[in-house]
Amino acid sequence: MLFKLDTSEIDIRIDDLIVAGWTGRDPHAVQHHIDELAAIGVAPPSQVPLYYRVSASLLMQSPQIDVLGPSTSGEVEPLLIQSDGVLFLGLGSDHTDRELEAVSVAASKQACPKPVAQALWRFDEVAAHLDDLTLRCEIEEDGAWITYQDGPLAGIRPLRDLAQGAGLSDGQAMLCGTLGAIGGVRPAQSYRMRLSDPKLGRSLSLDYRARPLPVIS
Repeated sequence: MLFKLDTSEIDIRIDDLIVAGWTGRDPHAVQHHIDELAAIGVAPPSQVPLYYRVSASLLMQSPQIDVLGPSTSGEVEPLLIQSDGVLFLGLGSDHTDRELEAVSVAASKQACPKPVAQALWRFDEVAAHLDDLTLRCEIEEDGAWITYQDGPLAGIRPLRDLAQGAGLSDGQAMLCGTLGAIGGVRPAQSYRMRLSDPKLGRSLSLDYRARPLPVIS
């Protein structure tokens, strides 16, 4: 995949994709996320955190993804990529089939494309102030943009710890978990996501739309 890095462009081969779940640093926040998903029929995790393996072909850099049916939704997440011994930080969405999630979380992770931003930062540039970075997701509802997720990376387990827990290595990428949904987890079609670095005055952005395909039986 091609990514913008500073003023240049780099081509990174990604062979494996990991989706880390239940990664909240505050155990009460993790339980809140477990409870909000339980409200839509999702079974609790077998361990915390949990590392799901999905196809790297799900990663997409596109303003539109196709999904099956109207019951999917995205989640703003930091993205780690390791290539040639260098760790990069990006932004992605763990877009998930919520109906299938009630049957199998692992299957629901594999069911939808995973949009990612077109730019990356070197992880070492932000490592010292990582907790100050903020994630924000807005969704469009009834013709208006509303805040769906918002908070600092301090709400998520340290990303190096997650990378070590997953055994992240060259050629692998990992979506690192998310923040609680304001108003509860629910389907949406249009998303605006940001990862902001207030110290260095910059941000990564990801805007996309999920186009529901008809469910034919």
